[in-house]
Amino acid sequence: MFTAFVMIQTERRRTQEVARRLAEVSGVAEVYSVTGEWDIIAVLRLKDYQDLADTVTGAMVEIPGIVRTNTHLAFRAYPQSLLERSFSVGLEDDPAAGGQGPRA
Repeated sequence: MFTAFVMIQTERRRTQEVARRLAEVSGVAEVYSVTGEWDIIAVLRLKDYQDLADTVTGAMVEIPGIVRTNTHLAFRAYPQSLLERSFSVGLEDDPAAGGQGPRA
């Protein structure tokens, strides 16, 4: 099993409709509306690369309102505990301050 992220641009005013249709596609695990250059990010969880082709170039092209896609394959997933530690760098208690909270 592998994970792919598909960034999707939609026609104006069709983002919600496209997102609802994407959520119904086999292999699409999650759908997010986002800010920035892309309107939607779809998270795919698939068994093999043929499923990727069937999903992105098969099922998704049938959804009206999709203007452009960009697909990224995940190489590695990191455990949540490791991610939480990396985002808290610099927030440990400062021994010089008597352990009274984050460092300045």
